[in-house]
Amino acid sequence: MRSPGRPPVAWREHRQRFWNAIAHGLSSEDAAVVCGVSQAVGTRWFRESGGMPPISLAPLSGRYLSFAEREEIAVFKAQGCGVRQIARRVGRSPSTISRELRCNAATRGGVLEYRATTAQWHADRRARRPKMAKLAVNDALRDYVQDRLAGLITGPGGTTVSGPDVRWIGRRHGRRKDRRWARSWSPEQIACRLRVDFPDDGSMRISHEAIYQALYVQGRGALRRELTACLRTGRALRVPRARTRGRCKQFVTPEVLISQRPAEVADRAVPGHWEGDLFLGLGSSAIGTLVERSTRFTMLLCLPRMDGHGEQARVHNGPALAGHGAQAVRDAIARSIVGLPEQLRRSLTWDQGAEMAQHAQLRIDTGLQVFFCDPHSPWQRGTNENTVSVEVAREGWLERVVPAVRVDSREHWPPSTPSGVPFV
Repeated sequence: MRSPGRPPVAWREHRQRFWNAIAHGLSSEDAAVVCGVSQAVGTRWFRESGGMPPISLAPLSGRYLSFAEREEIAVFKAQGCGVRQIARRVGRSPSTISRELRCNAATRGGVLEYRATTAQWHADRRARRPKMAKLAVNDALRDYVQDRLAGLITGPGGTTVSGPDVRWIGRRHGRRKDRRWARSWSPEQIACRLRVDFPDDGSMRISHEAIYQALYVQGRGALRRELTACLRTGRALRVPRARTRGRCKQFVTPEVLISQRPAEVADRAVPGHWEGDLFLGLGSSAIGTLVERSTRFTMLLCLPRMDGHGEQARVHNGPALAGHGAQAVRDAIARSIVGLPEQLRRSLTWDQGAEMAQHAQLRIDTGLQVFFCDPHSPWQRGTNENTVSVEVAREGWLERVVPAVRVDSREHWPPSTPSGVPFV
């Protein structure tokens, strides 16, 4: 019998533990340690499967032998035990043991020898799903999906048909305007359009999840891997949800959440408790706002460009020179708040934006306690939201404030004060 190849470095149980750890937010290296393989193997598993588990994470049915049971069978077989004696010790039927010793034995050298690793390898190889991917066997469907993913669509006369109008929302990083995703169709749009273009052809149907799997998972075939650059996110790997929950929020600890804020803040009886936010304008210009909860006294934070913006190359892990990074916001709050009496510098509530990553240093410099709202909960800073939003809608002062922040000097600061709110 010809050998089907080299056995893998781990079995199904190890891969299930690996992907369960990934689902709980662990990195590829940490998940590899949990399942008992090297970190390089864990990284390879994650990249080869596109960040998606290639196997079911449900526990194996009891009708199938596990690797531990196969190890026991190998030990008893080496001790010279018979089939029925092994079946009694393992707790399986004699027919199961006999079939296991006959079908999954090692055949190298022309001699049947039972080894647990080889037997598990044969069992996993037979358990693979033989079904081919739909995009791999349907050429017309594959060409339809690839052309719309790449944005290369032509009409019957050879004229180019433009794809949907995709609005750039400025998410994520990099030179997004140079990517092809603005001319391409999303997998959801392709899946829905198939029903319109082929209403009577049932073979021209595919779900958007099948398209994503054909792009991300190596071995699913069909679509070219480089077409991932045409997706809205531009990701070459799918990112597990649990891994994104704690990303870029290492500075928010349970001790500084809004649930730990003093109870006196809620009734607005004691002044000195502030709420803040950051507003971004055109050209990445920005201003900050500070609103006192008791008196509604409002201050605007001047956030001009930092020295070297647009003149020098960006430094890895360096300060954000656009003027609204963590260092710039920290310095602006300190300049505005340090001139107030100490009894008016009690606490500051902010959202979980990265501009407050240096809140610990801000507390040391000003004595101001900083608390953070829960994710996606702007109503927890209702004073700031209502005060600023109402004045923006009524007075339209944001259009006059933002251009003043974009200059490097402060000769035009503070801006003209609209009626109703005492800006400083």
